[in-house]
Amino acid sequence: MKSIAQILTESRTIAVVGLSNNPERASHEVAEYLQGHGYRVVPVNPVYAGQSILGEPCHASLVEAAAALAPLQIDLVDCFRKADQIVPLAREAVQIRARCLWLQLDIVNEEAAELARAAGLDVVMDRCTKIEHAKLGLAR
Repeated sequence: MKSIAQILTESRTIAVVGLSNNPERASHEVAEYLQGHGYRVVPVNPVYAGQSILGEPCHASLVEAAAALAPLQIDLVDCFRKADQIVPLAREAVQIRARCLWLQLDIVNEEAAELARAAGLDVVMDRCTKIEHAKLGLAR
């Protein structure tokens, strides 16, 4: 498995699953930070599908987002969903050939992690992409 520094350095396109259009929500704050540091942020949230968040079209699912971006690849799937909702997202991450499944703070799902790892994805759980990026000083 790659280190967090390698994952964040090599990733260019990040699907943020559960991204809210509310600037006060953690998902929005993290996505805006990532976007400000040179990452392509792809919003994934069925509630806002068809709308725009942070200037990017929001998609209902990872599969839909990947199809819309092709031939670009989603490198990292950043999940802002409850732990019991992660297994289907891990399956979708495998299906779209993402490189990493990242579960935000307080989100741990070993079944999803095993599924993703078995397909060759790196897995990070209970960590925040924004916090880890800032800690590593990875300015782009």
